Amino acid sequence: MKIDPTCKYTEDHEWIRVEGEEATAGLTDYAQDQLSDIVYVQLPEVDDTFDEGDVFATVESVKAASDVYMPVGGTIVEINDVLEDSPELVNKDPFGEAWLVRIAIADMSEIDTLMDANAYKAFVESL
Repeated sequence: MKIDPTCKYTEDHEWIRVEGEEATAGLTDYAQDQLSDIVYVQLPEVDDTFDEGDVFATVESVKAASDVYMPVGGTIVEINDVLEDSPELVNKDPFGEAWLVRIAIADMSEIDTLMDANAYKAFVESL
């Protein structure tokens, strides 16, 4: 299982990489592995606003559909359009090409409630 040390993590297996006042978010390697072959990704619209913990996307695999939750509250500033035609990228490169959204963070203090890479690794190993 790959874990990116530059990211923070949720217990629902989303990652977020903070870049100033904005951040990039996606599904973890663990999540994509559990879902198996991803065949569809439904993303929000640019300018949609969400609170921390809100469902902002849906990922469907040959096994099941799964909601994706906002790691922090904010406004969507960009979506990864590539996933519309190539959802399988989530299985191949969850921390790179398969990012889901870029977010303008509403409250930077919410980042502090997320797990770092070591805590997330321990969390996944406990499952």
